[in-house]
Amino acid sequence: MDDRQDTEMQDELDPLVGEEDLDAGASDLLDDMSEDVEDIEGISPADSGSSAPDLLDDTGEDIEDIEDVSPADSEPSEADESLPQWYVVHCYSGYENKVKRNLQHRAESMGMQNSILDVIVPTEEQIELRDGQRRVVEKRIYPGYVLVRMLLDEESWYVVRNTPSVTGFVGIGSKPTPLRPEEVDRILRRMEAEEPVAQVKVKMGDKVRIVEGSFTDFHGTVDEVYPDKGKARVLVSFFNRETPIEVDLLQIERL
Repeated sequence: MDDRQDTEMQDELDPLVGEEDLDAGASDLLDDMSEDVEDIEGISPADSGSSAPDLLDDTGEDIEDIEDVSPADSEPSEADESLPQWYVVHCYSGYENKVKRNLQHRAESMGMQNSILDVIVPTEEQIELRDGQRRVVEKRIYPGYVLVRMLLDEESWYVVRNTPSVTGFVGIGSKPTPLRPEEVDRILRRMEAEEPVAQVKVKMGDKVRIVEGSFTDFHGTVDEVYPDKGKARVLVSFFNRETPIEVDLLQIERL
């Protein structure tokens, strides 16, 4: 393109965009960029992440909620909590007490007592019927899980993660997730309950057989379960009609 053609094109553009308009546009663009940078700088680290997920919303009711969360095997990031937190550690079922002893020994021998503060295997007293006799036995609330109160950093993570029979931390993604205070309180209250609880093995709609009491060997359907009372209402066929009776949970077995 020669100088004459270039001059003609510039003459055509000038009426549409003058120098003042170009300067104003550039200024507006810089202002917009400055506002965007300020918006980014105004975001705190807490805003960029999410809060701890509902790891154990129904902790006091069922272990299935824990099992829905996959073990987090990656090392923790530098942004981990600086205060002691309770974490859930997954291990082989039946090795919970062994993991507890091993972890306590490792923390002591490696000088980690200030980082690994407490280890518990959640248990509760339950009533079960064995050989026709009621017995109070201690049962693990969450088979395959151990709770550890610790200051989480790379060193403490390594000690816990590499304890024999430990398969990983429980968490979302790659970071172990601490329990919320209300979740810990619920577990501890359950462990400290004064009265043993009947193990609930049935639910509404289950077909059951009555194994003890006046209606021994009667079959029926569970109409309602009262875990707090340790009882259930069962519909049995009695004199050719369906009759509801209330029985102890230990007096029935699922068919």
